Amino acid sequence: MSVRETRRSDDTFARIREADGVTMDRITYSADFSGVYREMDGVLWKLERAQYFYEPYSKSWVAWAEGDWEHALALIEAATAEYEADLSPRVELRRLRIVERPLSPYLEWELRVLAARASAGEKVRILDAQAVHHLERDRPLPELLIPAGDLMYEILYDQGGAHLGGRRIGDRAIIEPCLTLLADLYDQAAELPATPSPQARAPWSL
Repeated sequence: MSVRETRRSDDTFARIREADGVTMDRITYSADFSGVYREMDGVLWKLERAQYFYEPYSKSWVAWAEGDWEHALALIEAATAEYEADLSPRVELRRLRIVERPLSPYLEWELRVLAARASAGEKVRILDAQAVHHLERDRPLPELLIPAGDLMYEILYDQGGAHLGGRRIGDRAIIEPCLTLLADLYDQAAELPATPSPQARAPWSL
């Protein structure tokens, strides 16, 4: 897909918000996706756009939020086995993380987590937010998880970045153009190094 073709696809992500779907709370969504993930085989696409997520279930996030950077890093390293266990040998997880510059303190922390996940086997790429501004119009890109051409989850968060649940969408006419555009953006993005310098807070050139 050329740049010109990408720019003609301005409504691709906007149409997701208007699509029919089943809205689920956090527990129902997690159970629904877990069942799909256990059975799937192939590529799982994940798009992350928000610049902050509220993650009190993460011990490392709690340490970061309390200002203890070194402990936060140590907890990320200690979670290596957990990140590996999250991955299925039958699934390739391709995560596209949109970032704004300068990096926020939260993203300095999150990119460390994503580097550890890349080391565990995720295919993580980073894309500057300027590359998607023409796609956003009045609203930022949605948070998405796409396990198949006939199934998409729009992941829902509140204003403070807390996870609320998700919308399950099964319309191929919505999903397939989104997959095409997401793959194009992923091709434009930079691979996230899995082994950053341990001293630097924001060691990547983005």
